[in-house]
Parts: sequence; C-alpha cells; structure tokens
Amino acid sequence: MIQFAKLFPDPEIVSTLSTQLGWSHFLELLPVTSEDARMFYARQAAEQRLGVRALRGIIQRKAYERREIANSQVAPGSAVPLDTFRDPYLLDFLGLEDGFHESDLESAIIHDMQAFLLEAGNSWAFVARQKRIIIDGDDLYLDLLFYSRPLRRLIAVELKVGKLKAAYEGQMKLYLKWLDRYERQPGEEAPIGLILCTEASRERIELLEMHKDGIVVAEYWSSLPPKQELEERLQLILRQAKERLARREIATTEHEEDEA
Repeated sequence: MIQFAKLFPDPEIVSTLSTQLGWSHFLELLPVTSEDARMFYARQAAEQRLGVRALRGIIQRKAYERREIANSQVAPGSAVPLDTFRDPYLLDFLGLEDGFHESDLESAIIHDMQAFLLEAGNSWAFVARQKRIIIDGDDLYLDLLFYSRPLRRLIAVELKVGKLKAAYEGQMKLYLKWLDRYERQPGEEAPIGLILCTEASRERIELLEMHKDGIVVAEYWSSLPPKQELEERLQLILRQAKERLARREIATTEHEEDEA
C-alpha cells in the first residue's frame, strides 16, 4: 500500500482508475518502473476493459515501448496520429510455421481476430478481407480493412513477407486515395495505412517519409524471443529510433535557420 501511494499520488487519477480497475490490476502495474509506461498500461486496461491476465500480457509484450518505436516514424506534420500503431507487432499467437505465405498470414489473422485486435489497436473493428478495389476496370485487392472508432477513420493493412520495398508505398497510396474517394463517410477523417513486413528497413522508411501520406510501416515477428532477448532487441530498436528523431530535429532546426 505504501508503494501504491508513492506511485499513484494523484487522488483524482486514483479515483477515476479505481472505478474501472481492481486491486489485482494495480498489483500488476506496481513493478512497472516508468511512470509514463505505468499510466499507459493503466489507461489501456481501463479503456479496453482488460482483465488482469490481459493486462499482464501487454506489459510482458512491451506494448508501451513498441508504441514509442512506432511514434518515431511520426514526424511533425504527419498525417498519422501519434499513439496509433506499434512496432514491431508480435504475432506469435498465430502459430505460423516456417516458410508461410502472405495468404497464410492473412488467414491466421482472420482466424485469431480477437487476439490480433488486442495487439493492433484500441477499438478497431474489422471491415473486410481482400477488399475489392476497381480502378480503370482492373481489380485490386486490399489485404485487410479496419475501422478505428477513436480515430473515426478507416485503416488499410497490407501484409508482406520479406523486406520493405519502395513499390509498396505506391500501392498503399493508391488504396488510400480510392478509400478516401469511395468509402470515406461524412464526419470521418482520411484513411491511413499500415504496411506489415517481416523486416522493415527503418532508414528506408525515414527517407521515403511515408508518414506524410498517412502510411506507417511496421515489422511483425511470428515468434516471440525469450524475455531477456526481447527486452534487448526492443531497447536497441528504441535507441536507434531516438537517434533518428534527434537527427531529424537537428536537420529541421538547421533548415528553419537557413530559411530565416
């Protein structure tokens, strides 16, 4: 109780959370050392009405750290809202074997949709699989289409096996333009896209600046490494992401000074 009082000193926050979370939830939150991470998990548990086991799961899977990695792609002026995606996505629950194809990944996600939605984002609703898009008489198919209630916008998802290719950017742009013209409803925001790859080249992502067009790229891991290795790999990715952000801020400042 003393530890709880130290880590949750704001009576108003405690009062709000206590109406949605039980004491067992708080026991899971106490070992989280970062205040920002602790409040992130508390809000996730409250907003998504997570049970204690589900809360423990997102803490163990480092959801907060993976959100920070994803946010490193979102520069000022981005069409992608902060805190929307995670990177990497941990899809170990799908039980995919070595040598799987994109269609296998898609089928596995559909089969375990509830688990995928918990991993993917807050209040996502499934809309369509292999969404048919007709352009100039040609049939194109978007892998997965979701709707985010908090964001009030469609989310297009493309699944890729292998490294990110520059051509994927043009494909997703086309899908988003079509969805914006033909599927966007009054009161909704512009659609955004998520490209999931086996291996995302983060330097290439930065150079392409896809965030300006509402596109995010994230890796997915089909198998979960041991806890220590997971922490080390995520720390490395996060450190590199922070370095890229710092370089970006320096470049932006120098550009503004040159213009002045």
